[in-house]
Amino acid sequence: MRLALYQTEIAQNMGAMLRLSACFGVDVDVIEPTGFPMDDKRMRRAGMDYIDLVRMTAHASFDAFIAARGAQPSGRLILLDVRGRVPYTAVQYAEDDTIMVGRESDGVPAHVYEACDLQAFIPMRSGARSLNVALSAAIGLSEALRQIHS
Repeated sequence: MRLALYQTEIAQNMGAMLRLSACFGVDVDVIEPTGFPMDDKRMRRAGMDYIDLVRMTAHASFDAFIAARGAQPSGRLILLDVRGRVPYTAVQYAEDDTIMVGRESDGVPAHVYEACDLQAFIPMRSGARSLNVALSAAIGLSEALRQIHS
């Protein structure tokens, strides 16, 4: 299981997702550009003392991320998005899947949405616009890992 962060705009959200990944033992793919410099000082501050527990790979672009996935056997790319086609709980997750979350401001562009193997959504009450990206990642990873390890 992997978590892919598409062009995260807020360092604190990335820090929360890195901490989540460290605690769950999930590798992270960071798809750049991010909304902040990814220097060591900022990453240490965002990831706090968990940064050393995270196996993180940075990719210069979505195309570079896809190329890296093609270079090694990998499972499905599952996007969590408010425009998703199926509820996240209806997905049958596998150990080699990657869950991807989009930018805080506008998710992912159409070409990235369509490049994913599956687009899932987290049901919310009527009138609610969206969840914080780090919360969405936590909800999606929790369900995936629950299924895989049960």
